[in-house]
This record gives sequence, structure tokens and C-alpha cells, in this order.
Amino acid sequence: MNRGRWKLYAFLGLGFAFLYVPILLLIVYSFNESRLVTVWSGFSTKWYGELMQNRQLLDAAWLSVRIAATNACFAVVFGTLAANALVRHGKFRGRAGFQLLLTAPLVMPEVITGLSLLLLFVTMEETIGWPDGRGFTTITIAHITFSMAYVAVVVRSRLSQMDRSLEEAAMDLGARPLRVYMSITLPLIAPALLSGWLLAFTLSLDDLVISSFVAGPGSTTLPMVVYSSVRMGVSPQINALASIVVLIVSAAVLIAGFSMRQRPAAKD
Repeated sequence: MNRGRWKLYAFLGLGFAFLYVPILLLIVYSFNESRLVTVWSGFSTKWYGELMQNRQLLDAAWLSVRIAATNACFAVVFGTLAANALVRHGKFRGRAGFQLLLTAPLVMPEVITGLSLLLLFVTMEETIGWPDGRGFTTITIAHITFSMAYVAVVVRSRLSQMDRSLEEAAMDLGARPLRVYMSITLPLIAPALLSGWLLAFTLSLDDLVISSFVAGPGSTTLPMVVYSSVRMGVSPQINALASIVVLIVSAAVLIAGFSMRQRPAAKD
């Protein structure tokens, strides 16, 4: 093996170590008996037990999951409709402006987005009385606003590369456009829809800045709770919570990878 390849592997190893060693240390210290997260004093699982009794963290986690799931579903619907308009309808009046508005959340600073949505919700509440306060509804609407742009990019890429001969053949055989879309187009773009859903779910679950602007006193999401607790000092319960999240994500990745490896074998 030549010297250049050794250098490549060395840099690759350093890159992976930089990414994953802190995560491994976090998992190890989640079993630390001491309250000081940087001082090892023995193996213990008591912080996992205390995490299960922490109603603030559990309620915030459940709220974040509900918001993320609702946001992902609506973002997929709206993002798919926007992608269809851009790919399937050619040049229509206002296309450039529509595309600009759709892609703006991708590059807009989150502080600007959060502040503008906060002003919008306050003005709407004073004018029409809705939304009544800030909470689940306002956070979900705010997350849909920026996550649908990411879904539109993913679905648009899949639609632009899709072979339309199957759709044309189905219409030649007498199928109506809606039937063609539901029976042929949707199954073909299903991987993009699933990818967009997962991306929107992750972005919503991870969001802190925009949620801080549009959340009310009784609607604190998990990132907000974690951030506020970290400012006061890292708690071992946060390490335990992060370890559980890493375990769930790793299991999902392994299951997805195993299913993808088994699919070609099943076809053979």
C-alpha cells in the first residue's frame, strides 16, 4: 500500500474520530455515578432512572415528537404540491417569484424567520383572534414554513429525473390523470417522499431558534429544555437522554441498511 493511501486513511480516521469519539464519551459518562459529568467515580444507571422520573424532560420530548410528526406530514404534502407545480407545469406566470419564496427559507437566517413569524402570529391574534396564544399550533406552522422547502427540493429532484413514459402509457390506455398520479407517480417517488418526511421530522425535532420565538410558556420543546439546562451546567440526565436518542437512531439506521441489503436478494 503506497504512502498516499496511508495518508488518506489517516485523515479519514481523524475525521471519523472527531465526529464520533465525543458521542462515545457522552454515552460512557451517562453511566457515571458522579453528578460531575467530567469526573468518573464508578458505573451506575441511576441517571436513566431519574430521567424516567423527570416529567419536564419527558413532556418536552413528547411535545417535540408530536410537533415533528405533524410538521413532517404537512411538509410532505405542501412540498410535493410545490415540486409538482415547478416540474410539471412549465413556465407559468409568477414562477420565478414562487420559486424564490419557496427557496428563501433554505438560506434565510433562523433568527429572521423566527422573528417574522412571531410578529405575524401576534398581529393575527390581535386582528382575528387566532391563534389564541402561542404553543403547539404556532410551533408546527413555523416548522412547516421552513421544512416544506427542503421536501420540495428532494421531491423536485426525483420528479425531474423520473421517466414519464409509464404515465403516458397509462393515460393512453384510458386512465384518468388522478388515477395515474396515485397508481404510478406516487409509488415511483415514494423513496423521495419518505426521505423528505424523515428530513422534515429531523429538522423539526432539532430546531431551537425558531421554536424559541414562537413557543409560549406552556409549550417548551426538548431542544429548549436541553439548552436551558446546559446553560446551568450539564446534567448527567442530559447524557442519558442523548444516549437513548443515539441508540434509537443507530437502530433505525441498522434496520434500514439491513432491509436494503435483503431487498436485492429477495428479488433474485
